This record gives sequence, C-alpha cells and structure tokens, in this order.
Amino acid sequence: MQRSKVSENFKTFKLLIMNKIFKYFAAFLLTGILIVPFNRATAGNKDRTGQAGASELLINPWARSSGWGGANVSCVKGLEGLFSNVAGTAHTKGTELIFSHTRWLQGSDVDINTFGLTQKIGESGVIGLGIMSMSFGDIPITTEDLPDGGIGDFAPTYMNINISYAKAFSSSIYGGINIKIVSEVISDVSAQGIALDAGIQYVTGPRDNIRFGITLRNVGPTMSFNGDGLSIRSLLPGQESYFTLEQRSADFELPTQLALGASYDFKLGEIHRLTLAGNFISNSFTKDQFIFGAEYELKSYLMLRGGYTYEEGITSNTERTTAFTGPSAGFTVAVPLNKEKGSSLAIDYSYRATDPFNGTHSIGARFNL
Repeated sequence: MQRSKVSENFKTFKLLIMNKIFKYFAAFLLTGILIVPFNRATAGNKDRTGQAGASELLINPWARSSGWGGANVSCVKGLEGLFSNVAGTAHTKGTELIFSHTRWLQGSDVDINTFGLTQKIGESGVIGLGIMSMSFGDIPITTEDLPDGGIGDFAPTYMNINISYAKAFSSSIYGGINIKIVSEVISDVSAQGIALDAGIQYVTGPRDNIRFGITLRNVGPTMSFNGDGLSIRSLLPGQESYFTLEQRSADFELPTQLALGASYDFKLGEIHRLTLAGNFISNSFTKDQFIFGAEYELKSYLMLRGGYTYEEGITSNTERTTAFTGPSAGFTVAVPLNKEKGSSLAIDYSYRATDPFNGTHSIGARFNL
C-alpha cells in the first residue's frame, strides 16, 4: 500500500513538472507572437528586406518537408522537425538518421550537405543533432592591384549546428527547443552566433487527424564579422613605414520567424492517407508568406506531395523579390528493413521552382532504426 502511494505521488509530481515546462514553452512562444508584430509595426518587415544576416537559417535543407514547401509545421514528424518545428522531433520512435544533398538554385554552383540524427531517450524524450554545411566553390582572390586574380582562391563556408530536445507531454501535446550555432567563414573574415527555436504541436480529432503547430525560429543576439580581412595596410604620407587601419563591421540581426500551421488527415481505408496543410509565416525582415500543401501516402511505402508558397508580388516578374516562384513538389519511396522493429530505408526527393536558375533540387536518404 505504501509503495502504491509513493508511486502515485511520484506520477503526480511528474505531471506537475511536465505541465510547468509546457507553460514555459507556451509563454515563450506567446512572447514571440507579441514581439514579431511589434517589430513589424515599428519598422515594417518589407522595408527591412536585406538588413538581416545569416539568411541561410531560412533554407530548408530536408527533401521531404521542402517537397510541399514546409507546409507541415503542424504535422512534421521526426528529424526534419529540426527546421520546420522542433516539437515534431518528439515523434521519433527509436533512432532516425538522414543524409541530404541540395543543389541550391541549380546553376549557381551552391551545394548544401546536411546530416541529422534523432534518438529517443526514456519514455517520451528525444534528443537531436543536425549539421548543415553550405559551400560556394572556389572563388578567385582579387586585389586592387590584381583585379583579375591569379594569386589563388578562397572558399566561403556556412555551417549551422543544431542541438535539440523535444518531449511528448501527453498523447496530444508535444514541445521542443533547438539551439543553433551559426558560423560563416572565409579565409580571413568570419562571424559566429547562436540562435534559439521553440515549438509546440497539438493533436486532436476523433482519429488524431487534426493538428495545430506554432514555432518561433532564429531568436538570438546580433552577429558581426571580424578578422584580418577587415584591416588595411598602407604607407604613411611622407614616411617609409606601414600602418594598419582596422575597420569594424556593423552588427546584423538574425532573420526571426513566427510560423503558425494547421493540418487535417483524410484516412481513406487502411492503406491510404491524404493530408492537407497550411502555414502562415511572419518574417521580421522579409515579406510574410502563406504556404499550402498536400501529401498522399500509400501504406507508408510511397508518398507524393506538392505545395505552393505565396507572398506579395510573387506572381509578377517585376515585383517578385525572391528567386522562388511558389510551386514545389516531391516524393518518398520507403522500403521496410525489419517489420517487427519497424525499421526502414527511404529515399526523399524535392523540387522547388525558381526564376532565374533551374530550380532547387534536394535528395536524401533516411534510416529509421
């Protein structure tokens, strides 16, 4: 009897702790909801386009979620939640690994390589790690005296490292937090920073087929560049000695986003599923976006998806301020490896239409263990 009371008291205490953590998540996100509109009212996000840095934080490197434009803020499950909504990583059932390669704006010679891992710990917790590396190829070094180069090359590299923790607070409430380490480097100038994401998903409906999601992304202090590349050596007038002039780089803010989403699953028999999803994204430094998408699944072996991202002026060649024209599409082919353990191997592909360039192509290999 005494053991039973102790066990019951422990469960009550655990529930209170979970509820308190959930309240902290909700408070954090509600604060973001208030902050983002305030920024828009004071500065106007359209007028601030181009003033933020670290814009690579807005790039979705994962093939599955980008296939329908990232419309799955409310229903993303597993590792790809590191970008869309970190709360979605709480759905990881065991271990998930993804290797992804993206040809960014085909023809620009920009490549993105991404690796991610999520691992379930305990009854309801999931930790995650994601590394995104963006390369631009070799660029000739030029100077005022040698504008045509010929003295070597340099290779810029952007890297984002994600470390996350998510938890299923109940069968209908999921929350998570993600810390990002941001690095931008060339041979003699670099910038480093840190950002924070947080998200919540809520599942309801007679068959758990209605989902809502909210996430606040890229909240953090300003960044700035520093290094020898910002220094200039010159002769003093009338003297033979050199002096070094050091310049300071201005600070720049991170591209904060607030995303709200909802989705509905139509379960057609035992082997078919059709999901309709939509998002509203409030950007602090660019135009707000509306994203709509659909995904069809056949018995977890085949998935087809498509989406459309709308923002003001996107249908006009003269008013559009992004290379992306809106449409996106993709598919997934999965092969079960061990039905008893639920392990599988899947190949994901996505295409995002652009003008100019020849679109953005992503392909990934996913292992569920």
